[in-house]
Amino acid sequence: MMVMARALSAAKASILSGKGWVGRLMPARAANDAGGTGPLAGLPYFAKDLFDIEGEPTVAASPPRFRARPAVRDATLVARLRAAGAVLLGTSNMDALAYGFATSTACYGIALNPHDASRLCGGSSGGSAALVAAGVVPFALGSDTNGSVRVPAALCGVWGLKPTYGRLSRTGCWPLSHDLDHTGLLACDLEMLERVFAVLDGYDGADPASAVAPPPQPVRPGRPRVALAGGYFNQCLEPAVTMAMTDTARRLNAVGLIDLPLAAEARAAAYVLTAAQGACANRAELATDYAAMDPACRARLAAGLAVPYEWVDRAQRLRRHYARRLASIFADVDIILAPAVPCLAPPIDQQEMQLGDTVLPVRAALGLFTQPISFAGLPVLTVPVETVGGLPTGMQLIAAPWREDLLFATARLLL
Repeated sequence: MMVMARALSAAKASILSGKGWVGRLMPARAANDAGGTGPLAGLPYFAKDLFDIEGEPTVAASPPRFRARPAVRDATLVARLRAAGAVLLGTSNMDALAYGFATSTACYGIALNPHDASRLCGGSSGGSAALVAAGVVPFALGSDTNGSVRVPAALCGVWGLKPTYGRLSRTGCWPLSHDLDHTGLLACDLEMLERVFAVLDGYDGADPASAVAPPPQPVRPGRPRVALAGGYFNQCLEPAVTMAMTDTARRLNAVGLIDLPLAAEARAAAYVLTAAQGACANRAELATDYAAMDPACRARLAAGLAVPYEWVDRAQRLRRHYARRLASIFADVDIILAPAVPCLAPPIDQQEMQLGDTVLPVRAALGLFTQPISFAGLPVLTVPVETVGGLPTGMQLIAAPWREDLLFATARLLL
C-alpha cells in the first residue's frame, strides 16, 4: 500500500511536470492514509481542489484562499474514501471557484489535455479528468454544477458520473450554486467507477440537500430502452461527435429520437441561478479580495450580485416545471442518450468555433449539452467514445432520479 502512495514521486512525477493537472501535492497525507484497510485499500486518488482536507486550507484554485484557515475535518466524501482504505495524494487543478469549463487558472495554470497538450481538457474538474486519463490515478473526485464532471470526462476520454442531485454528500465542498451543485466522480473504467461510487453513496445529515434513497425500483425485463435526444441536442455538433453519437445509438439499439422540451430555456435559467448563487457564495471574497481573485471568474461573479430577484424566481419556477416535464419522459424509456460536448477538445487559444451555421464562444459552448440536464438534477454517466482523429469524446447516458443502476446496466452493453 505504501508502495502505491510512493508511486507518484517515482514513476509518475515526470508525467505531472508542467501539465497543470495538480493543485497541491500532500505527501504527508498520503503517508498517513497508506496502510488502511477496506474495499479500496491502497488505491491512490486526487480530490478536486474544493474539497476540505483536514489541516489544509480549502483553496478552490482561488489565490486569496491560500490564507484561509485550515479545514478542521475532511469533507464527507474524503472521509468515506479514507475509511475505505483509499490514499489521497493531493488536490487536482480546477477552474477558480468551479466557475468555468477550461481548467485555466491564475492559481495553478492551464491543465493540458493528456491526448494533445495543445488542447483544453475541459473543466471545471479538468485536473481530475486529466490525472485519470494519464493513468496517474484510477479515480478522482470532482464536482458538477453545469457540466464540470461530464465536460472534462468527455474531452479526456474517461468515465464521469454526475449522480442524482442530493445523492452524494457535498459537506466540506466549496459551494458555487446550492441548487445545482453535485459532487461527482471520474474513473478509468466502469468497474472502478462502480466500486468507488458504492463507497461514496449514502445519506449525510450535514448536507441540507442530501436525500435518503427511495426503495429499489423494479427493473423492466430485457435490455434498457434507450432513446436518442433530438432537437436541441442534435444541433451544433462537429461531424466527429455526430458520428460517435450515431454509432453509440446503434450499439444500444436506440428506439428513436425524443425531444427534451425547454432545453435552451433551461440552460439560460441555469446561467441565471449559477451567477446569482455563485456571487452570494463568494460575496465576502468579492468584497475584500477582488483584485487578488482569478481574472477569469471575478467579473462574472461580481455581475451575479446584480441579478434581479425576479430573474432568480423565474429560473426557480422553470426548474421545477422542467424537472416534471423530463420526469414524464421516463414513463416510456429508461435512458436518454445525448452528446456530452459539441466538439472534440478545442485548442487552448481558440476563442470561437463554427458548428454548422452557428458561431459560438468555445469555452461557454462546452456546456451546451450538460447544463440543461444538471438543471433538472438527473443522474448522468458520461461514457468515453473513441473517434477517428485520435481525440476522445463522450456520450451522456441520462436516467430518471435515483436510477444510477440503469446507467451502469446500459453502460455495460457498450463494453
